Amino acid sequence: MKTINAKSTETMKNPHNVKASKLYDTEHAQVVHLALEPGQALKKHITPVDVFFYVLEGTGVVEIGDEKQVVGADTLIDSPAKIPHCWYNESDAPLRILVVKVPRPAESTRML
Repeated sequence: MKTINAKSTETMKNPHNVKASKLYDTEHAQVVHLALEPGQALKKHITPVDVFFYVLEGTGVVEIGDEKQVVGADTLIDSPAKIPHCWYNESDAPLRILVVKVPRPAESTRML
């Protein structure tokens, strides 16, 4: 059995300059833990595969295509492939999100 603690996993460098840790990475799927501090945001980007987000903690604004919505803990958000998306933490508390990409991307994410 392999177990991973998201809060103690080494962070990886990313173009968004936020805390991001790869928790799972196989040929079938990829899971990343994101932690956005108050005032932080992701840069708008396009992922070549379907993604879903699960908010673990906090409240944030998710933007997918032309839609923006405030979401909180225990919310799952579907983000179809090739649609621009991003996250904003406009609150005064940390925002933690689980990002699941299925299938594992063979192409790079495109920053906008």
